[in-house]
Amino acid sequence: MVEEGVLMVREFDPEKDCLGVEDVERRCEVGPSGKMSLFTDLLGDPVCRIRHSPTFLMLVAETGDEKEIVGLIRGCIKTVTCGKKLSRNGKNTNDLSKPLPVYTKVAYILGLRVSPSHRRMGIGLKLVSRMEKWFSENGAEYSYIATDNDNQASVKLFTDRCGYAKFRTPSILVQPVFAHRVNVPKRVTILRLAPSDAETLYRRRFSTTEFFPRDIDTVLNNKLNLGTYIAVPAGTYCNESWPGVDKFLSDSPESWAVLSVWNSKAVFMLEVRGASPLRRGLAKITRIVDRAFPWLRIPSVPEVFRPFGLHFLYGLGGDGPQSVRLMKALCGFAHNMAKESGCGVVATEVSSHEPLRLGIPHWKRLSCDEDLWCMKRLGEDYSDGSVGDWTKSPPGLTIFVDPREF
Repeated sequence: MVEEGVLMVREFDPEKDCLGVEDVERRCEVGPSGKMSLFTDLLGDPVCRIRHSPTFLMLVAETGDEKEIVGLIRGCIKTVTCGKKLSRNGKNTNDLSKPLPVYTKVAYILGLRVSPSHRRMGIGLKLVSRMEKWFSENGAEYSYIATDNDNQASVKLFTDRCGYAKFRTPSILVQPVFAHRVNVPKRVTILRLAPSDAETLYRRRFSTTEFFPRDIDTVLNNKLNLGTYIAVPAGTYCNESWPGVDKFLSDSPESWAVLSVWNSKAVFMLEVRGASPLRRGLAKITRIVDRAFPWLRIPSVPEVFRPFGLHFLYGLGGDGPQSVRLMKALCGFAHNMAKESGCGVVATEVSSHEPLRLGIPHWKRLSCDEDLWCMKRLGEDYSDGSVGDWTKSPPGLTIFVDPREF
């Protein structure tokens, strides 16, 4: 353990800490020997991944005399749906059966880093404890983290030493952006919704989904949001005949699907390192052939061995017997948007039980079947309300992944 007084945990100072933080990030992102690894470039803004959250904080761990930054942690707080209850204010039996969201204040930890030269000294535990103290002071009832299921050091720290429990295992699905455009079937019509229509649709159809953010309007109106798109069978609507979201919801077509697109490329860049010359060469050949003969629609490997950006798809949903097919068309449309923006991949994260998952194109090699989420209740002096202890609740079919935290 670090001796008292030797280590100081304090709030990140952007005026003097950027270089030290970048050095820790660089030293921590050393992949396994002989294997490919994913590196993240935060574009000179260490708080970029939490900056758009309602409340956020970044802490650094600094050695006493040398003033060397040896660890860091980021955290944010928001209000989300943790369950649902039946309305008791309705005037008829239909209203009485309408589910309403139950909200809670939840905190999210991401980007915990400890310099390799200072590990096994209790620094990670101290950073987590200090961040949790700030969470509690700001009214958060729960704290959760997302980590790779194979990262045993991280899993053990949170589950064995910090009191977190394994909670959810959503899947990260990643699709490369090819050199050719993806065909969107002509029998599908895709419409862009105004932010106000998108907000109404999400609140009325998805507000009881686990982790749905109560400030969805802030998300949809953020400059990083590239739009919300809805797919319906051709002939149902066009831009001129769109009836508005209220009429759509009161008389929905038999099948439809929806998703929103977030421009993560403006926040951070990614890079795959550790690939062999042979792997790089084969990937380059696929891109050359794809560009030369786009009509062949070869599934080419994008240039991921240099910094590349991504678009994140969130708020995926839909209904009806054709919803999977419509979701696939939406993902193709999103792929073409990403191609025009120069992105390397399109990514999303969904529940492992998500019914629409079959309509989301992805490469297994680039994806993660189980992104482990661990959760902890920060105190016992909260009302159990309609949900009880959220950490003990069973998973639902769907989950809402906030793009501000991906």
